[in-house]
This record gives sequence, structure tokens and C-alpha cells, in this order.
Amino acid sequence: MNSPAAAGHDIFAALRARVIDALRGLLPDLPADAFARVQMEPPRDPTHGDMATNAALVVGKVAKQPPPKLAAALAEKLAALPEVAEAAPAGPGFVNLRLREDFLRAQLPVVLRAGEAYGDGSTGQGRKVDVEYVSANPTGPMHVGHCRGAVVGDALANLLAKAGWDVTKEYYINDAGAQVQALAMAAYWRYLQALLDTKEGRDLAAARFVPLRDFAASSRDREAFESRFGLTLQYGGDYLVPVGQALYKKFGFGLIPNDGGEPTLDSLATIRAFTVDAMMVSIRDDLAALGVTGQVFVSEAGLIADGKLEQAEALLAAKDLIYRGVLEPPKGKTPEDWEPREQTLFRATSFGDEVDRPLRKSDGSGTYFANDIANHLHKLERGFDELVHVWGADHGGYVKRMQAAVAALSDGRVPLDVVLTQIVRVMKDGEPVRMSKRAGTFITLRDLLDMVAEKVASLDEARDAVRFTMLTRKADAQMEFDLDKVVEQSRDNPVFYVQYAHARCRSVLRQAEDPSPADLADAPLDALTDPAELALIRRMTTWPRTVEAAAIAREPHRIAFFLHDLASDFHVLWNRGREDATLRFIRGDEPAATRARLALVAATASVIRSGLAVMGVTPVEEMR
Repeated sequence: MNSPAAAGHDIFAALRARVIDALRGLLPDLPADAFARVQMEPPRDPTHGDMATNAALVVGKVAKQPPPKLAAALAEKLAALPEVAEAAPAGPGFVNLRLREDFLRAQLPVVLRAGEAYGDGSTGQGRKVDVEYVSANPTGPMHVGHCRGAVVGDALANLLAKAGWDVTKEYYINDAGAQVQALAMAAYWRYLQALLDTKEGRDLAAARFVPLRDFAASSRDREAFESRFGLTLQYGGDYLVPVGQALYKKFGFGLIPNDGGEPTLDSLATIRAFTVDAMMVSIRDDLAALGVTGQVFVSEAGLIADGKLEQAEALLAAKDLIYRGVLEPPKGKTPEDWEPREQTLFRATSFGDEVDRPLRKSDGSGTYFANDIANHLHKLERGFDELVHVWGADHGGYVKRMQAAVAALSDGRVPLDVVLTQIVRVMKDGEPVRMSKRAGTFITLRDLLDMVAEKVASLDEARDAVRFTMLTRKADAQMEFDLDKVVEQSRDNPVFYVQYAHARCRSVLRQAEDPSPADLADAPLDALTDPAELALIRRMTTWPRTVEAAAIAREPHRIAFFLHDLASDFHVLWNRGREDATLRFIRGDEPAATRARLALVAATASVIRSGLAVMGVTPVEEMR
């Protein structure tokens, strides 16, 4: 039969077009924009049919016709379509559709010929989108919160690409400011430790740098270093020990001033750059272990050095969006150190923010917000049509001001969407896990991968389990990562449940000597009549629509939900075959039925692989 899916994979979009054509026949005088809000989606109650449309409800108001009356006329037209078995008006103006079984079966060849490209869409229309995620300060190892942000951001980037956007994955390196200076001093401490841990180092230090004698006697004492230099270290976990050793190996005594005191500004700049580079190597390695690759890395310090902050200020000033003023005191309890002073302010309230925002500190350097404006100017200069950020939930209060800045810089042309990720609690034996092997105060991303790897066959398998699990909850919902549940072989573990469905598909296809999808696409499908078989096909046909809706909503967790539902439908059919021999996938006495069911199995496996690819998870061929 002539399938409307021939022009694309999404039968919901195809039937929506049919609905609009029918409405135009009924209401020829309506303008094209009258149909913009027409939707076609699965009904909430599956007993109502395969699809439902709100067309009569939304168009009836524009046409000044009673929606129920228009729904009845629309249903009559839709019932005459070759792919529709039944069309019935419902409620205040909906129309429910039940599709013909032969039309549903005809979607299997579409899936088989498309392969994993099934679900690829054009919603993004090739628009350039920059997806920035992780962007952790390079001051230490990434923790499980960064892990969640990395997975959500990477899957979202994959999802947008599948839906038709031109995607750039980006990491913004926060390598400027007080935190990085504090990191440099912590690295200096570890450098002195490395130096003084050698006899030569101690002898030379005692001879040349007299003030270091007392410190040399207790070189592993953090308090001694803090007392010697009059500061409190913000950082200094064991992860900086190899950095200190590398600094000593490369520079020897060259970073210590003659008086044995604080490093000079030049030395500290050298230490800072060296340490940031080392931290970024570690971060890149951790991201790669998680399957996150292909990111563009942009340096905050580099943008400042290139004058991007001044360029952004000049652009905003030319639009009269910068002024000198005094802010009101913070709401609630006023900090003791707060005092009213004139500052350089950005008119953020002109773009929906609560207050105007300062751009310069008292020392003349840019605020964190001002540096971020420079970052976004850099993005806009590269021609992006849309910007997406994945941030931790603790940055929620920062969203409005950043959206205001992007709106100001782009004259409202470029939208900024922010996806917030909530905290993750790692659980084992029903109790929270708090101790880190590397950082001492929090669970690192590498800790998490290692803990899962201890329970599975390989680090790659651990990576897939972590990625899938991180996408089983909506990003802004808190989650518990249960180390026991993530490797449990049960329906309650979605990782296992989906992978098991794919492994079962592959087992059936191997038993049939792996027929090619092209061959199966030509198989007669009349034998597929059981409700469980048709339910599986129905689920597969919702994949393109799921991709589109998830991409628009910026919600990659919907992919995990879809795959779980698809796996559930397949397992139901598998179990039906165990109960009823006539429904088994391979029957030597029924070659036509066997080919039809192999087509169904191959299509199911293909859609699962398509979904796992979006999630960045490798499908398994067989279960251990």
C-alpha cells in the first residue's frame, strides 16, 4: 500500500499532514498558521486507538465552529484514508484513530531499510547549536555530579544531532580567577614536598633556602605549609602529589625565590599553567573513560587575554546596556562586609532578570559573570543559532542573568536553554558511599567507574552501565545511584532489561544465520497478527516522534524510558512464544511466518541500537 511514511520515518508527522489536508478541505479559507497547534500523538489510554489529534479543538476556535461538530466531520474524512481502520470523535474536540494492521506491518520494511538511521529527523533544520557541558573547574578530579552532567550533556548533544541539529560539543575551562590561584599555591605545596622528599633536595634547601629548614622537617604537614605562608589551602588532595613531583622534575629549585618565601608572580603563573594543564589531562582521561569525546575546549583565561571581555563591554555599551550605578543591598540579611559603592552594571532587568548585574570587581578585573559574557560573545561570533548549557542545580540562580546577557548580545536572535542536573547519591548495601579513594571528601567520577567495574566484566561495561543509569531519571530530579542495583540481572534494572532484549534479538538472528535486513525487508508480513506482535510494531513507530519530542524538550532521559518500554514489549512477545509454540520466532514448518518474525526481531534490535547510540551505550551481543 502507499504509505505516508515513504516521505519520512515519522508516521505521526505523516498522519498529522493528512489531518491538516483534511481540515483544509473542510475549511478552505483558513490561513496556514491556523494549523500550527495541530498535534498527533498516542492517546493516554491505548484502548482509545493508536493516535489522537486535537485538530478540531484548536482549529474550531479559530474557525468559530463548535469543535465537537468539526471533530465529527474530520473523523468522517480521516476514516476514508487507506491507512486508517477507524476514526472516531471524542471528548470536546479530539479525534481518535485506529490504524490498519497492514499499514502497521508496512512500517517494518521502513525500519529495516533505514537501520540505525531510523528516527533521524529534520526538526533541527541544520541549525548550529553549541552544547556546553561539564565545564568543571580544573581544580581537582571530577565528582559524580560532574559525571551526571557529562552523561546528560553528551546524550543531549547526540539526541540533537539525530533530530537534525548541527551540534558542537563544548567544554569551557574555568582557568582564571581566585580558585585557580588557590590551586597553584596547593600545587606549590606539593612541589615543595616532592623537592624535600629527596636528600639532595633537603640538603640544598637547608643550604640555600634557610626559611625552609623547619618546613623540611615536616614536609607532609599541611598546617606547617599554611603557617609558613600565612594561608589556608583550598585544595591539596592526593591528586596533586604527581603534579608536585612533575613540577620538581621539570623545574628543580627554579620555582623557589631566594628568600624561600612565596613564589614570584612569574613562578606562580608557571605553576598555575602547568597545574591546569595537568588537571585537564586528568579530566580528559576521565571523560574518555566515560565515553565523552569530541569536545571543543575553550579557555576562560585565553578569552580574557584575547580581549573578549572588553569587546563584550564595548558591544553592550554601544547598545546603552551598561552604566555606572549603586546596587540595592542583597535581599534578606545584609552581609557585614557589604557597602554601597558605584559599579559598572549591566542592564539585566531589561531582559527579565531580577536586578542589574556588576561587570567589574573593585580591582578592575571582570566578575565571573562578565567573563561568562565574554565566553558567550565568543560562541555568537562562531555563528551558533542556539546555545544549550548543562549545569549543576546549584547554578539555578544564574540562569536568568546569563539568558539576559545572551539576549542582549544577540538582539534576541539566539536562545539559551539551560538544563539543570540535580545531585547524585551513591548507595551500596542501602547506605550512602562518601569516602573517595583520590579526593578524600567526595566520590570521584573515576571512583564510580571503578566501583561498578569491580562488579562487571570490564571498564567498558561499567561505562555503559553508568551512562544508562544516569539517564533513567529526569536531569533535574535527585537520584540515588545504587551500586548493587546497577548490575542486578532483573527487570528492575533497566540497563540489564534493555541489553537483555537486544541480546535475545541477536540470539534469534544468529540461530537463523543472520539474514540481512535488506532480505528481511522484502519478506511477506501477513503472519504478524498477534496483539503482542502488533504492540511491538506500534512501539517502534513511536521512535521518530520520541526523538523529536525529547530533542525539543532537551530531555534525553526520554530515550531511556522509550527503550525500557520497547524492551518490555519484546520480552512480552518472547514469553508468549514460550507459552504458545505457534508464536515462536523460528518454526521450520512455517518458513513464511519465520521470515516475518525474523523481520520483526531484526527491526526491534535495530531500534534498540539506534536508541543506545543516542545514549552513548554499546549494545551487547549476548549476556554473560
